[in-house]
Amino acid sequence: MKLVRHGEPGAEQAGMIDETGALRDLSTIVGDWSYLTLTPELLTKIKTLDPVSLSRLPEDTRLGPPIHRPGKIVGCALTYGKHAAEAGLEPPEEPMFMLTAPSAINGPYDEVMMPKGGSELDWEAELAVVFCRAGHNIPVESAMDYVAGFCIGNDVSERVFQLERGTQWTKGKSADTLKPLGPWLVTTDEVGNPNALDISLTVNGVVMQQSNTSDMMYSIAELVSIISNYVSWQPGDIMMTGTPPGVGYGMKPPQYLKPGDIMEARIEKLGAQRNVVASYSPRYPHPQ
Repeated sequence: MKLVRHGEPGAEQAGMIDETGALRDLSTIVGDWSYLTLTPELLTKIKTLDPVSLSRLPEDTRLGPPIHRPGKIVGCALTYGKHAAEAGLEPPEEPMFMLTAPSAINGPYDEVMMPKGGSELDWEAELAVVFCRAGHNIPVESAMDYVAGFCIGNDVSERVFQLERGTQWTKGKSADTLKPLGPWLVTTDEVGNPNALDISLTVNGVVMQQSNTSDMMYSIAELVSIISNYVSWQPGDIMMTGTPPGVGYGMKPPQYLKPGDIMEARIEKLGAQRNVVASYSPRYPHPQ
Protein backbone atom coordinates (compact mmCIF):
# COMPACT_ATOMS: atom_id res chain seq x y z
CA MET A 1 0.00 0.00 0.00
CA LYS A 2 0.96 3.61 -0.56
CA LEU A 3 -0.18 5.66 2.42
CA VAL A 4 -0.29 9.46 2.38
CA ARG A 5 -1.42 12.50 4.33
CA HIS A 6 -3.34 15.11 2.37
CA GLY A 7 -4.51 18.64 3.05
CA GLU A 8 -3.13 21.99 4.09
CA PRO A 9 -0.18 22.18 6.53
CA GLY A 10 -1.35 21.42 10.03
CA ALA A 11 -4.69 20.02 8.84
CA GLU A 12 -3.60 16.89 6.97
CA GLN A 13 -5.73 13.75 6.96
CA ALA A 14 -5.02 10.12 6.16
CA GLY A 15 -5.23 8.85 2.61
CA MET A 16 -3.87 6.27 0.22
CA ILE A 17 -2.94 5.90 -3.43
CA ASP A 18 -4.91 3.23 -5.30
CA GLU A 19 -3.60 0.93 -8.04
CA THR A 20 -4.50 3.47 -10.74
CA GLY A 21 -2.53 6.24 -9.00
CA ALA A 22 -5.63 8.04 -7.75
CA LEU A 23 -5.62 9.71 -4.33
CA ARG A 24 -8.25 8.28 -1.96
CA ASP A 25 -9.44 9.67 1.37
CA LEU A 26 -9.15 7.49 4.49
CA SER A 27 -10.21 10.11 7.05
CA THR A 28 -13.53 8.38 7.79
CA ILE A 29 -11.59 5.28 8.88
CA VAL A 30 -8.46 6.79 10.40
CA GLY A 31 -8.15 10.50 11.00
CA ASP A 32 -4.41 10.79 10.51
CA TRP A 33 -1.30 8.65 10.26
CA SER A 34 0.50 9.05 13.58
CA TYR A 35 2.05 7.08 16.42
CA LEU A 36 -1.49 6.41 17.64
CA THR A 37 -2.78 4.89 14.41
CA LEU A 38 0.19 3.37 12.60
CA THR A 39 -0.29 -0.13 13.98
CA PRO A 40 -0.07 -3.57 12.35
CA GLU A 41 -3.75 -4.16 13.13
CA LEU A 42 -4.93 -1.02 11.36
CA LEU A 43 -2.62 -1.61 8.41
CA THR A 44 -4.11 -5.08 8.00
CA LYS A 45 -7.62 -3.59 8.09
CA ILE A 46 -6.77 -0.99 5.44
CA LYS A 47 -5.47 -3.73 3.13
CA THR A 48 -8.91 -5.35 3.07
CA LEU A 49 -10.67 -2.21 1.86
CA ASP A 50 -11.83 -1.69 -1.69
CA PRO A 51 -10.25 1.67 -2.66
CA VAL A 52 -13.15 2.35 -5.04
CA SER A 53 -15.38 2.68 -1.96
CA LEU A 54 -13.27 5.61 -0.74
CA SER A 55 -13.74 9.22 -1.86
CA ARG A 56 -11.45 10.23 -4.69
CA LEU A 57 -9.61 13.50 -4.16
CA PRO A 58 -8.48 16.04 -6.79
CA GLU A 59 -5.09 15.42 -8.41
CA ASP A 60 -3.79 18.79 -7.23
CA THR A 61 -4.45 18.02 -3.54
CA ARG A 62 -1.40 18.85 -1.44
CA LEU A 63 0.48 15.92 0.13
CA GLY A 64 2.12 16.42 3.51
CA PRO A 65 4.79 14.28 5.14
CA PRO A 66 3.33 10.75 5.40
CA ILE A 67 3.55 10.60 9.22
CA HIS A 68 2.35 13.22 11.70
CA ARG A 69 4.96 14.50 14.18
CA PRO A 70 7.02 11.35 14.81
CA GLY A 71 8.19 10.83 18.37
CA LYS A 72 11.76 10.89 17.15
CA ILE A 73 13.81 10.99 13.98
CA VAL A 74 17.00 8.95 14.26
CA GLY A 75 19.58 9.80 11.63
CA CYS A 76 22.26 7.25 10.74
CA ALA A 77 25.62 8.65 9.66
CA LEU A 78 28.34 7.37 7.35
CA THR A 79 26.52 4.17 6.38
CA TYR A 80 27.84 4.39 2.81
CA GLY A 81 31.61 3.89 2.70
CA LYS A 82 32.09 6.19 -0.29
CA HIS A 83 30.23 9.00 1.49
CA ALA A 84 32.54 8.64 4.49
CA ALA A 85 35.50 8.89 2.11
CA GLU A 86 34.25 12.09 0.44
CA ALA A 87 33.79 13.61 3.92
CA GLY A 88 37.36 12.66 4.82
CA LEU A 89 36.22 10.35 7.61
CA GLU A 90 36.85 6.72 8.45
CA PRO A 91 33.79 4.46 8.37
CA PRO A 92 32.70 3.81 11.96
CA GLU A 93 33.07 0.35 13.50
CA GLU A 94 29.40 0.55 14.55
CA PRO A 95 26.63 2.72 13.08
CA MET A 96 26.70 6.34 14.24
CA PHE A 97 23.39 8.04 14.82
CA MET A 98 21.92 11.35 15.97
CA LEU A 99 18.50 12.71 16.86
CA THR A 100 16.75 15.31 14.72
CA ALA A 101 13.89 17.54 15.87
CA PRO A 102 10.52 16.20 14.61
CA SER A 103 9.49 19.82 13.89
CA ALA A 104 11.90 19.72 10.91
CA ILE A 105 9.67 17.42 8.82
CA ASN A 106 8.26 18.83 5.62
CA GLY A 107 6.05 17.76 2.72
CA PRO A 108 7.43 16.12 -0.43
CA TYR A 109 6.67 19.14 -2.62
CA ASP A 110 6.93 21.98 -0.09
CA GLU A 111 9.56 24.69 -0.06
CA VAL A 112 12.73 24.08 1.94
CA MET A 113 13.62 27.28 3.74
CA MET A 114 17.20 28.36 4.36
CA PRO A 115 17.75 28.74 8.11
CA LYS A 116 18.46 32.22 9.42
CA GLY A 117 22.22 32.67 9.63
CA GLY A 118 22.94 29.66 7.44
CA SER A 119 24.90 29.80 4.20
CA GLU A 120 25.95 26.20 3.39
CA LEU A 121 22.73 24.28 2.80
CA ASP A 122 23.35 20.76 1.49
CA TRP A 123 21.29 17.84 0.19
CA GLU A 124 21.26 14.20 1.35
CA ALA A 125 18.90 11.72 -0.33
CA GLU A 126 18.11 8.87 2.06
CA LEU A 127 15.87 5.87 2.54
CA ALA A 128 13.61 6.54 5.53
CA VAL A 129 12.21 3.70 7.64
CA VAL A 130 8.90 4.17 9.52
CA PHE A 131 8.01 1.98 12.50
CA CYS A 132 4.68 0.43 13.55
CA ARG A 133 5.66 -1.49 16.72
CA ALA A 134 7.47 -0.66 19.93
CA GLY A 135 10.67 -2.60 20.53
CA HIS A 136 14.02 -2.59 22.33
CA ASN A 137 17.03 -4.91 21.94
CA ILE A 138 15.51 -6.31 18.76
CA PRO A 139 17.16 -9.37 17.13
CA VAL A 140 18.21 -8.88 13.51
CA GLU A 141 16.06 -11.86 12.49
CA SER A 142 12.83 -10.16 13.57
CA ALA A 143 13.79 -6.52 12.95
CA MET A 144 11.57 -6.03 9.90
CA ASP A 145 8.49 -7.08 11.91
CA TYR A 146 8.68 -3.67 13.58
CA VAL A 147 8.68 -1.71 10.30
CA ALA A 148 5.52 -0.31 8.71
CA GLY A 149 7.22 0.76 5.50
CA PHE A 150 9.57 3.14 3.75
CA CYS A 151 9.59 6.58 2.20
CA ILE A 152 12.01 9.00 0.60
CA GLY A 153 13.80 11.35 2.96
CA ASN A 154 16.03 14.28 2.13
CA ASP A 155 18.24 14.97 5.15
CA VAL A 156 18.88 18.59 4.17
CA SER A 157 21.73 19.91 6.31
CA GLU A 158 23.08 23.36 7.12
CA ARG A 159 26.82 22.65 7.26
CA VAL A 160 27.75 25.86 9.09
CA PHE A 161 25.46 24.87 11.97
CA GLN A 162 26.61 21.26 11.80
CA LEU A 163 30.37 21.70 11.58
CA GLU A 164 31.23 25.19 12.81
CA ARG A 165 28.89 25.67 15.78
CA GLY A 166 30.27 23.10 18.20
CA THR A 167 30.23 20.20 15.68
CA GLN A 168 26.82 19.01 16.84
CA TRP A 169 25.16 17.40 13.86
CA THR A 170 21.68 17.82 15.33
CA LYS A 171 22.10 21.60 15.02
CA GLY A 172 22.63 21.35 11.29
CA LYS A 173 19.67 19.07 10.61
CA SER A 174 16.83 20.30 12.82
CA ALA A 175 15.74 23.67 11.41
CA ASP A 176 12.14 23.90 10.22
CA THR A 177 11.45 22.43 6.75
CA LEU A 178 14.82 20.63 6.43
CA LYS A 179 13.32 17.11 6.38
CA PRO A 180 11.11 16.58 3.32
CA LEU A 181 9.47 13.14 3.54
CA GLY A 182 7.31 11.24 1.05
CA PRO A 183 5.39 11.45 -1.17
CA TRP A 184 4.19 8.05 0.08
CA LEU A 185 4.78 5.66 2.94
CA VAL A 186 5.04 2.37 1.05
CA THR A 187 4.39 -0.71 3.16
CA THR A 188 7.05 -3.41 3.47
CA ASP A 189 5.11 -6.00 1.46
CA GLU A 190 5.04 -3.72 -1.56
CA VAL A 191 8.71 -2.70 -1.36
CA GLY A 192 10.19 -6.17 -0.99
CA ASN A 193 13.94 -6.04 -0.40
CA PRO A 194 14.88 -2.57 0.93
CA ASN A 195 18.58 -3.39 0.51
CA ALA A 196 18.45 -3.23 -3.29
CA LEU A 197 16.78 0.07 -4.21
CA ASP A 198 18.14 2.64 -6.64
CA ILE A 199 18.47 6.07 -5.03
CA SER A 200 19.29 9.39 -6.69
CA LEU A 201 19.07 13.15 -6.29
CA THR A 202 19.35 16.00 -8.77
CA VAL A 203 19.82 19.73 -8.24
CA ASN A 204 18.42 21.87 -11.05
CA GLY A 205 18.30 18.75 -13.23
CA VAL A 206 21.96 17.81 -12.68
CA VAL A 207 22.56 14.38 -11.11
CA MET A 208 24.41 14.79 -7.82
CA GLN A 209 23.77 11.43 -6.15
CA GLN A 210 23.21 8.09 -7.82
CA SER A 211 23.60 4.86 -5.90
CA ASN A 212 21.79 1.81 -4.56
CA THR A 213 20.95 0.87 -0.99
CA SER A 214 23.01 -2.29 -1.56
CA ASP A 215 26.06 -0.01 -1.24
CA MET A 216 25.33 0.51 2.45
CA MET A 217 27.67 -1.16 4.93
CA TYR A 218 24.72 -2.43 6.96
CA SER A 219 21.38 -3.96 6.03
CA ILE A 220 18.20 -2.18 7.11
CA ALA A 221 17.50 -4.99 9.58
CA GLU A 222 20.97 -4.59 11.08
CA LEU A 223 20.47 -0.84 11.56
CA VAL A 224 17.06 -1.39 13.19
CA SER A 225 18.55 -3.99 15.52
CA ILE A 226 21.77 -2.23 16.48
CA ILE A 227 20.15 1.13 17.22
CA SER A 228 17.44 -0.59 19.28
CA ASN A 229 20.16 -1.53 21.77
CA TYR A 230 20.44 2.18 22.67
CA VAL A 231 16.93 3.60 22.14
CA SER A 232 13.56 1.93 21.87
CA TRP A 233 11.64 2.13 18.62
CA GLN A 234 8.06 3.39 18.91
CA PRO A 235 5.20 3.47 16.38
CA GLY A 236 5.61 6.46 14.08
CA ASP A 237 9.36 6.81 14.69
CA ILE A 238 11.54 7.45 11.65
CA MET A 239 15.03 6.14 10.94
CA MET A 240 16.98 7.98 8.25
CA THR A 241 19.46 5.42 6.96
CA GLY A 242 22.30 7.62 5.73
CA THR A 243 23.18 9.14 2.38
CA PRO A 244 25.30 7.93 -0.55
CA PRO A 245 28.19 9.95 -2.00
CA GLY A 246 27.57 13.11 -3.99
CA VAL A 247 26.72 15.71 -1.36
CA GLY A 248 27.79 19.31 -1.90
CA TYR A 249 30.13 19.30 1.08
CA GLY A 250 32.25 16.59 -0.54
CA MET A 251 32.80 18.45 -3.82
CA LYS A 252 35.96 20.36 -4.62
CA PRO A 253 35.21 23.16 -4.19
CA PRO A 254 32.10 22.54 -2.06
CA GLN A 255 28.78 23.36 -3.71
CA TYR A 256 25.75 24.47 -1.71
CA LEU A 257 22.13 25.28 -2.34
CA LYS A 258 20.78 28.78 -2.91
CA PRO A 259 17.25 30.18 -3.10
CA GLY A 260 15.49 29.04 -6.25
CA ASP A 261 17.39 25.76 -6.56
CA ILE A 262 15.28 22.67 -7.14
CA MET A 263 16.08 19.35 -5.46
CA GLU A 264 14.49 16.17 -6.80
CA ALA A 265 15.06 12.95 -4.86
CA ARG A 266 14.00 9.52 -6.15
CA ILE A 267 14.05 6.02 -4.73
CA GLU A 268 12.96 2.96 -6.64
CA LYS A 269 9.37 1.91 -5.72
CA LEU A 270 8.95 4.96 -3.45
CA GLY A 271 8.31 7.69 -6.02
CA ALA A 272 9.92 11.11 -6.18
CA GLN A 273 9.86 14.36 -4.26
CA ARG A 274 10.57 17.87 -5.52
CA ASN A 275 11.49 20.77 -3.25
CA VAL A 276 12.40 24.35 -4.12
CA VAL A 277 14.84 26.19 -1.85
CA ALA A 278 13.45 29.44 -0.43
CA SER A 279 15.02 32.34 1.46
CA TYR A 280 14.50 32.56 5.19
CA SER A 281 11.28 34.09 6.46
CA PRO A 282 9.86 33.95 10.00
CA ARG A 283 7.27 31.20 10.44
CA TYR A 284 5.93 32.14 13.86
CA PRO A 285 4.95 35.63 15.06
CA HIS A 286 6.60 36.90 18.22
CA PRO A 287 4.19 37.51 21.11
CA GLN A 288 3.23 41.14 21.52
